Amino acid sequence: MDNEKGFSIELKQDVAKGTYSNLAIITHSKNEFIIDFVSRLPGMPKAQVTDRIIMTPESTKRLLLALQDNVGKYETANGQIDLGEPKATFHLSDFGNGNGAKS
Repeated sequence: MDNEKGFSIELKQDVAKGTYSNLAIITHSKNEFIIDFVSRLPGMPKAQVTDRIIMTPESTKRLLLALQDNVGKYETANGQIDLGEPKATFHLSDFGNGNGAKS
């Protein structure tokens, strides 16, 4: 997400296939944001954290702005994304972790 010019990005084959996630749990400290991507599938007794991304606050805000821009472009081309009923924010302690962070 850096604006520097003249660098290349390598996308390795095992990363290119991607990882499915239908839930993200976000926590933060003064120095970093931690985003745990979770796969919660019907009939499975436990949801699994599939990936964890740790970012600086500045990089996290750049990601937020990039996501807002891309969602706007998507909705312009495809229509409003329906979220259904609003979901409440939950605490990690709801999952037995006990550290009380919010998503």
